[in-house]
Amino acid sequence: MNKQTTWILAAMVLGIIVGYICHNLSGGPEQAKAIASYFSMGSEIFLRLIKMIIAPLIFATLVAGLASMGDASTVGRVGGKAVGWFLMASLISLVIGLIFANLLQPGANISIPLPPTDTATGLSTGSLNLRDFVVHVFPSNIFVAMSKNEILQILVFSLFFGIALGQMRELGARPLSEAIEGAVPVMLKVTDYVMRFAPIGVFGAVANVITIQGLGILYVYGKFAGGFFLTLGILWLILILAGFLVLGKDVFRLVYTVRQPMLIGLSTASSEATYPRMMEKLEEFGINKRLVGLVMPLGYSFNLDGSMVYTAFVAIFVSQAYDMPLALDQQIIMLLVLMVSSKGIAGVPRAALVVVAAVLPMFGLPEAGVMLIIGIDHFLDMGRTATNVLGNAIATAVVAKWEGGVSKTPEGVRS
Repeated sequence: MNKQTTWILAAMVLGIIVGYICHNLSGGPEQAKAIASYFSMGSEIFLRLIKMIIAPLIFATLVAGLASMGDASTVGRVGGKAVGWFLMASLISLVIGLIFANLLQPGANISIPLPPTDTATGLSTGSLNLRDFVVHVFPSNIFVAMSKNEILQILVFSLFFGIALGQMRELGARPLSEAIEGAVPVMLKVTDYVMRFAPIGVFGAVANVITIQGLGILYVYGKFAGGFFLTLGILWLILILAGFLVLGKDVFRLVYTVRQPMLIGLSTASSEATYPRMMEKLEEFGINKRLVGLVMPLGYSFNLDGSMVYTAFVAIFVSQAYDMPLALDQQIIMLLVLMVSSKGIAGVPRAALVVVAAVLPMFGLPEAGVMLIIGIDHFLDMGRTATNVLGNAIATAVVAKWEGGVSKTPEGVRS
């Protein structure tokens, strides 16, 4: 275990202890929120620094990789393999969520009051619209897209720019290509500086949520939370097994290599916070940096395995809590609807809850059901974010293996 991972673990434990003490000593919810706001400064500053580097990091690495690939057919082949894996992983994740929600019955006989069916959730389900999503993927202004960290829009522009730069490389564009390639190690160095603030961000995030919620809320929702994390554990085993079929024993080395990004994701519940370090760790594992730069942004938007489990688990939980069981054929249709609805939700606030809230009324279930678990959503988000990180690491490694882009030593990524 390296020094920074140790510091992150220590910060997480300290955040739990300090948050628990502050929660117990606070005079009430309002005072607890006031105290927590000071802890949140650390996590907000860290996340702002992360957001500061994501757009230039994605642009530089993706364009440099595409320019060196040279032709659009290679990009199409790699992208096709990645999307194929993402769809398979999403489907498996949803099926696992449905199966274990039915087996564990987390919503049966719950001992808490049910929200009235007409309760407003405050979730913007209108943002979940297939037409608007497809149109939104294509940027009207790349600078606006970068300022808002619109990953898919940056990806689309970078694809056009990188392929064009590759075609023009020998026709006078070599200096520009070399300049962008030279920016990549600079951005990675900036990333290294930013990640030194990770323990502060982790402490602030954990202390903030524990101060407000306390640990007692986990006891109230123990059955649901326990069942959900058990389901995530099963998904981890299946993802690792799928990776083993392609990578062999190297999949265990991969899991060990990305343990730090997973820990950051677990403690901050933010996929953005893990992105820069994930790129570094995947290259350290031995994956060609050009493939990392292409597959990772796609995975960030389309390969959310933990969120898939969550949406299925919560949907069945709500049906059980309101004693409105769904027939098998309805659950299968719901699975397919969730599969389509969940793509590209990474930029939507409370994305997984928004998907569930939008889908529930389609099956006669009250949208207000999501209010049952909003109180512990942050704790659950920690688990699903770590799972998303693991799923993306395995997906990137598998696609790289298929493309012959994995070496046994870190030096291989520089070839």
